[in-house]
Amino acid sequence: MNVVAVTPWFPTDDAPTMGTFVASDVAALAARPEVSSVRVVHLIPPAQDDGEPETTRDGIAVQRISMNPRSPLSVLRAGQDLRTAVAGADTVHTMAFPALLPMAWWRPQVPWVHTEHWSGLTTPSTLPLTWRLLLPLLWPLVRRPDVVTAVCEYLATPIRARRGDDPTTVVPCIVPSPEHLQSRPMRPRTPTRLVAVGGLVDRKDPLLAVDTVAELVGRGHPARLTWIGDGPLRTKVQRHARRRKVEHLVRLPGAADAAGVRTALADADVFFLPTRADNFCVSAAEALVEGRPVVVGATGGQGEYIDPRMGALVHDQTAEAYADAVIDVERRTLHLNASDVAATVADRFSPEHVTNGYLEAYARARR
Repeated sequence: MNVVAVTPWFPTDDAPTMGTFVASDVAALAARPEVSSVRVVHLIPPAQDDGEPETTRDGIAVQRISMNPRSPLSVLRAGQDLRTAVAGADTVHTMAFPALLPMAWWRPQVPWVHTEHWSGLTTPSTLPLTWRLLLPLLWPLVRRPDVVTAVCEYLATPIRARRGDDPTTVVPCIVPSPEHLQSRPMRPRTPTRLVAVGGLVDRKDPLLAVDTVAELVGRGHPARLTWIGDGPLRTKVQRHARRRKVEHLVRLPGAADAAGVRTALADADVFFLPTRADNFCVSAAEALVEGRPVVVGATGGQGEYIDPRMGALVHDQTAEAYADAVIDVERRTLHLNASDVAATVADRFSPEHVTNGYLEAYARARR
């Protein structure tokens, strides 16, 4: 079976962390004996396009087609090029909602599976105004593929409401288990080590994270936050930490690869991310797989896999609520080993489990 994966989110040299979960899916599919070949068509944003039409990444052939989702003309041109790019595929697998845009007026003559990640479908309030206005016109696009997979039930529910009897299934993101779990540090520690992984963007609410650190200090429960990731709010976060007089407790080392994330988690007592909205929240799943308890925002699909004994879902976007949760989770999990925490998710996010879900979706699409 020859699979062509079409996605707007895929790592590049300039943006190595963009779409890493898509890259993991593609690599896992390529490793399956049922799949003879996998090619990627990257609908690359013009700002990332270096002019190279073809490349390889981790042994996967990648064809680049420039597309600006906000430009109808760019989407039209991308759609014309994409029709040629998917020729010869036995299965077309689009990944993430913008990949549906250049296929709005045509469809492949082979089975078509679509995987959805986009949080804009479940929490449109986090989108720019233009996208919020256009979303009612774009929702019908999810009815076009033969089968749609969503990364969690939280996202699958509104998709099923639009697709009716057409198949919609849940296939989670890949979060591979480490070969060796790093033991949790001796606790309690002062300050408590918190780690966050995510972009420094409004939706992840890093300013609230700073406020939470200040709240913990004010309660006599100091915490040190290391935020792995980068984004447009970096300078604002740094200034906010200075104003709250906790700049010495907030570290922003920037983006990191998988090894860097594991190192940061190994040093942490609690994973902490005050996200306003996520669908799967890969970073929280990574923390659990690495044996660290979690405190995260409640809006999203993360509640489907977080065992209440190993973490907290916070419904109020306030520093007081998050500080309460951090203190409570740290207290409740003092006696737990990393293996206790990791056992609650086991291998449910393994590459084999995820690719089994995709292969089943391919078979349904053929039927």
